[in-house]
Amino acid sequence: MRASFVKFLSPFHPLDSYMAKQKNRSRTPTAAPTAFEEARDELFQHIMRCGVVDSAAEHQVEWFSETMQYMTERFPELTTDQLGELRKLGERFAQPPKKHDAADVSAA
Repeated sequence: MRASFVKFLSPFHPLDSYMAKQKNRSRTPTAAPTAFEEARDELFQHIMRCGVVDSAAEHQVEWFSETMQYMTERFPELTTDQLGELRKLGERFAQPPKKHDAADVSAA
């Protein structure tokens, strides 16, 4: 009776060689996003939430001026060049999608 109990305690099973083995995958730690990347993502979220895409051009200019002032305060580590690039990306992101005509598609 004791011998059968030892079988159950054994760490090896006769079918172990046929079973798929788990590979130890070492995950490389992901780099934390830079301040510019965080600011860009936050700006894009604000654009989507505030409905900037559907607003008039003069309202977009006003909205971007106020929002960029906020972003300057929120991310003081960004340079003026980075803030300019951030605004440019935001303005491009806020443009409505371009519609392609059938002639444009066939020419491409």
